[in-house]
Amino acid sequence: MYAGDRRIDLVVRPGARRLLPDAAIARTAARALDAGEAPQGSSIALVLSDDAELAELNEAHMGHGGPTDVLSFPMLPPEAFPPRPGAPRRGRVPVIERDARTGRVHLGDIAVSVDRAIDQAEAGRGGQTGDVRWSAADALRLLVTHGCLHICGWDHAEPVEEAAMRALERELLRA
Repeated sequence: MYAGDRRIDLVVRPGARRLLPDAAIARTAARALDAGEAPQGSSIALVLSDDAELAELNEAHMGHGGPTDVLSFPMLPPEAFPPRPGAPRRGRVPVIERDARTGRVHLGDIAVSVDRAIDQAEAGRGGQTGDVRWSAADALRLLVTHGCLHICGWDHAEPVEEAAMRALERELLRA
């Protein structure tokens, strides 16, 4: 599906609850990609799944046991995006190659556990501070936003980076 000039390949695994219409999820992703200054005419794959799949991916790719809420697998290095507040200095900007057939840049893949979004909302652990009470749909919007910002080179490993990323997430979720 398309949101503006962004292609969002949304995959909803069997059994994953639908908390938002597909178009709303695509708009959320496109807004975050715009804010992350992703190249125009780009695409992502966004998989909505469950704790079991996210636990497998977390173990295979991150070396951590158990489920997590969102995993991002960027195809471009952080240097492909404009600098962010608090981010370390970057090297040379790489040449971004577009698919010869589609003209698009595939930015990467994101996997979200809908189970985690529901559990975090029900437990009152929503938002970045873990103390916001909101709907499971809002929790899902945050995880999609968070994953897209990671695709665009944003991180939260250092306090300054985390503060900037969290502020941008709050701004995007108010939209």
